[in-house]
Amino acid sequence: MILSFHPLFEADKNISCADRELNASDLEAVKRARAVILQQGCNKFIYDMARYNCPNVFPDYDAKFKYPGKIGQAKMFQEFGVLHPKTEIFLSVESFFDNYSELNEQTFDYPFVFKFDWGGEGDNVYLAKSIKELRKYLDKAVIYEKTGQKGFLIQEYIPCRNRTLRVVVINRKIITYWRVLKNKREFCSNLSKGAVVDFDSDPDLQEMAAFSVRSFCKRTKINLAGIDILFSSDAEIKEPLFLEINYFFGRKGLGGSEKYYELLIPEIKAWINNL
Repeated sequence: MILSFHPLFEADKNISCADRELNASDLEAVKRARAVILQQGCNKFIYDMARYNCPNVFPDYDAKFKYPGKIGQAKMFQEFGVLHPKTEIFLSVESFFDNYSELNEQTFDYPFVFKFDWGGEGDNVYLAKSIKELRKYLDKAVIYEKTGQKGFLIQEYIPCRNRTLRVVVINRKIITYWRVLKNKREFCSNLSKGAVVDFDSDPDLQEMAAFSVRSFCKRTKINLAGIDILFSSDAEIKEPLFLEINYFFGRKGLGGSEKYYELLIPEIKAWINNL
């Protein structure tokens, strides 16, 4: 039996868990299932329940929950040895000042990137261009910490001609497109920040990034994500740098939700057939 918690994927048995907690009947259904299909935005509780009671779960979110947040992703990139911008991780403002007693002592020259541990699609990511701006972001971090939200990282700034490459992974399918920022006053080249989609430029770089992402996903078992890649515009030899993983990614670059589900449903079926 194939069990689906996804409202748009019809299986042998379908369960809706919207606006309610899972119960014993749901758990029994999971235990009887040969495979479980979950929603893209499922939480850790639902994923763990499925993962621990069924041998086959789509999507595979082991990496998402083992390496949570931007800090977790930075650790994962380091652990798996993939190329990425140089990064330093801080679990609190106090830990930052344990390493750097003065604001002009940090490793990276200005400008550098300041990222809070949470947020996606360019949220909570800033370009620190001066000590004054760094102090502003640290002050913001202090305020967040009072609410229980902790952790940030600083990262070298990679010049990239105001564009990043989004590599969408949907099981076997890989889709790549540039997100190009037209407004030079903005920093993050996300579609939500005004970037535009470019499918055609530098196909060789797109192919290189797709190859790296496919290899990375084979090792991490990630099979549903939008992975952001940078290419330094200053480097003579172009190499894809892993920037971020979005497990719940925007669909505008794919043509909208309807087009996304046209891609997703056949890939879920292919995943099931390959079990």
